[in-house]
Amino acid sequence: MKLWPVSQIYRFSPQLNEPFRAVSATRKQARYFRWDGCGSSGCIIAHTMHLKFLLISAFALAAALGTVRLHAQEPWDHLPPTPTLPKAERSGYAPVDGVRLWYAVFGHGEPVILLHGGLANSNYWGLQVRALEGRYEVIVMDSRGHGRSTMNAAPFGYDLMAKDVLGLMDYLHIPKAAIVGWSDGAIVGLDIAIHHPGRVTKLFAFAANSDPSGVKDISKSPLFMAFMARAKREYEKLSPTPGRFGEFQQAIQKMWATQPHFTDAQLRSIRVPTWIVDGDHDEAIKRENTDHMARLIPGAGELILPGVNHVAFMQDPVMFNEALLHFLATR
Repeated sequence: MKLWPVSQIYRFSPQLNEPFRAVSATRKQARYFRWDGCGSSGCIIAHTMHLKFLLISAFALAAALGTVRLHAQEPWDHLPPTPTLPKAERSGYAPVDGVRLWYAVFGHGEPVILLHGGLANSNYWGLQVRALEGRYEVIVMDSRGHGRSTMNAAPFGYDLMAKDVLGLMDYLHIPKAAIVGWSDGAIVGLDIAIHHPGRVTKLFAFAANSDPSGVKDISKSPLFMAFMARAKREYEKLSPTPGRFGEFQQAIQKMWATQPHFTDAQLRSIRVPTWIVDGDHDEAIKRENTDHMARLIPGAGELILPGVNHVAFMQDPVMFNEALLHFLATR
């Protein structure tokens, strides 16, 4: 039986038009997985039990020797530092629907747009930009009111934010692009795939929800509370209106509580190649909602990344980027 490191498992996935499902142990159990092949329900990657036994035995021995912290923080409980963006080919502000949207462009090739999550900014994609810019034209943007972009009196909503993305694409003369979204950015990607499918070549939707009922009580998550505190500091540093974070946060939380409401029929209408992706320890998104979207979108793949949460792209960028590069390269 051949074994592959977790960073290589995506090279053995099926074609994009077949289901893709990764079922794995946490990294505390095993670092290696075996490829179990494809069936009608998708492709299964299962951890090797003998390696699990060896790792547990080694862990016990190391603990006895005092070389392992028994109560070390789990990887999915850690909020890594916000990355930085590399030097852009060009950047600036696009006037779109009464606001000024900050954007930056990196590399050359087929266009890929990275959409960040709520309360965040484009800097969070720094590790992915570095992985993609050698093969693609990568575009990042700060959503309206986020980061360096301005906001106006219009209520925040996913339909409006989707129109902002289309407005930026028009400004940059990009007829269609692959969309990679995280959380709110993934919801915006789904919105575009539903309402403007001709503008999307493919969609990698990480940590999205199709309905407010698909979100957990994030107030119980210390990691999410730490992220929100960081978001406040970053907003005050980047925003052209640094004193308005409280107002901004309330508006975003209202959107989270009331949107989106993608119907089953709308999800079934998506025809662009799509992967629904999440971390197996996501503290914000309910797994049943992730499964629901992947089940309804025709031909969608579902990928559950092991040992990471709502910020998997920072917690294990090698694993996340391997999956993303594979998705983008598959025809």
